[in-house]
Amino acid sequence: MATKKVLVAEDSSVIQTLTKRILQFQNFDITAVKNGKEVLKELEKSNFDIILMDINMPQMDGMTCATEIRKLSDTTKANVPIVAITGNAKNYSDEDFKNAGINEYMQKPLDFDKLVLVVKKYTNAE
Repeated sequence: MATKKVLVAEDSSVIQTLTKRILQFQNFDITAVKNGKEVLKELEKSNFDIILMDINMPQMDGMTCATEIRKLSDTTKANVPIVAITGNAKNYSDEDFKNAGINEYMQKPLDFDKLVLVVKKYTNAE
């Protein structure tokens, strides 16, 4: 079975590193970037099975980036599952996340056991 590719967009290097380590341990192939603009650049180059996206990032935040991804002409890329990671989900309603095209969101501090389950769910990984 092909390794599932995960794009992690997170401006905190601590959270980014932890997320990478935990998912690599589960045999996911991880690409990590620090903002929404970098997410869009990575998507130009390759396809991903899921995107884990921090909402508060410099240059382009997660909500804007998710909206941009959903507008892409390449339907495979436009339909990639997006899981938002946020420290202040209370600032957004479920409707806001849905309108931005976000499939699910997780609160910080991250529950890494749950994160692994969510990634496996969306990527159909064993």
